Amino acid sequence: MRLSRLRSLDAALVAASIVVLTSGCGGGSEEPAKARAASSGPSTAAPALPASAGPATSAPGSGAVSGRVVFEGVPPANPKYRMTADSYCAKSYPGEVTKEEVVVGKDRGLVNVFVWVKSGISGSYPAPAASVVLDQKGCLYRPHVFGIQVGQPLEIANSDDTLHNVHSISDANDAFNLGMPRQGMKVTRRFDKPEVMVKIKCDVHGWMASYAGVVPHPFFAVSGPDGAFAVKDLPPGAYTLEAWHEKLGTQTLQITVGEKETKTVGFTFKSGAAG
Repeated sequence: MRLSRLRSLDAALVAASIVVLTSGCGGGSEEPAKARAASSGPSTAAPALPASAGPATSAPGSGAVSGRVVFEGVPPANPKYRMTADSYCAKSYPGEVTKEEVVVGKDRGLVNVFVWVKSGISGSYPAPAASVVLDQKGCLYRPHVFGIQVGQPLEIANSDDTLHNVHSISDANDAFNLGMPRQGMKVTRRFDKPEVMVKIKCDVHGWMASYAGVVPHPFFAVSGPDGAFAVKDLPPGAYTLEAWHEKLGTQTLQITVGEKETKTVGFTFKSGAAG
């Protein structure tokens, strides 16, 4: 009996010791733990990175640049050609066809000039998911001049019931040369690098040509039938604006656009300009 009582007493002493040790190693109030953290010096752990650690995506601005491109003087005569080499094409154009090299429209407006912000843009502008469409219709490329962002899909269609091929001539981007023998065919390509301009031609029909301005942002336009253009949604800033024409060369302007400001500018091309 006495031995049993001694064993019970020993067990109680052991249990009490465990409680005391546990309280000393981390039980009780939080104040000792806070004091230890404060006395241990500044933390050497790396700070957490923000969730969006990549390049910032820029939002559209409220400024704009608009104006006209005009031709001064006597326009050069555009080359003429016949489509007799392809019976399908000849049905659409039985006579001579004039190339779209220097097209002067209403009030001497110069058509098919690519106008873009060459420098001054900052930030990142992701490519749109919507495709730019280049169609082969009536044995011509439509449109003749267009703009597209880096990485944006270019959908190339053949609306003609005849063989075409699409051959890109490029310095910065990988070239492609695609045969498109069937009406209704569509293929998609992308440009990976900025380039002004990429020429696209058809090796089957030598008169067919189109030009793509590939830029890393959405601030570009192509002059219309009266030479008018508009570049919208510009953030405030100072920019270099460039106008490109396939035969008459390029011109640049320095502009400053304020918040909610529309700047009006103009370009004038003349005969004999460098091509």
